[in-house]
Amino acid sequence: MSERSRVRAARHAAERKGVSSAIQRTTRQSPYKMRLVIDQIRGKDVNEALGLLRFSKKLAAKQIEKVLNSAVANAEFKSREGNEPVDVDTLYISHAIVNEGPALRRFMPAAQGRATPIRKRTSHVEIILDAHAEKLRATRSARSAERSTAPASSSSRSKG
Repeated sequence: MSERSRVRAARHAAERKGVSSAIQRTTRQSPYKMRLVIDQIRGKDVNEALGLLRFSKKLAAKQIEKVLNSAVANAEFKSREGNEPVDVDTLYISHAIVNEGPALRRFMPAAQGRATPIRKRTSHVEIILDAHAEKLRATRSARSAERSTAPASSSSRSKG
């Protein structure tokens, strides 16, 4: 089984568990520069990561922010499609990697009629989101508590 097949199988298995993902391929930025930014947001909540990316000075942050927004939109779409509510505040970045993409080969003129190669590197960005289990349970229990107490409190007010 090739590396690409293993990665694809892992991503499909993760999506079946109910998490969301987004991939951006051939981003015109070197993987080294992209990894500097992605290491800062790995494991953080989505809102905190978006705040870090929005105010970062690096160009890679803008590209990674697009991928993260796409992953959040995919999570919302998947929840609407499955009639299961998702709270964006419970999402966190469970898996974020930057792989090397195909390098664009260019040539620069050199002395004595020669040409030196230039490799313009590209990146593949992959972000997988998951929901915090304890936050998810807390929000579900809070919603069920609101539903059970809401009719009782409204009926006591109407009598007085």
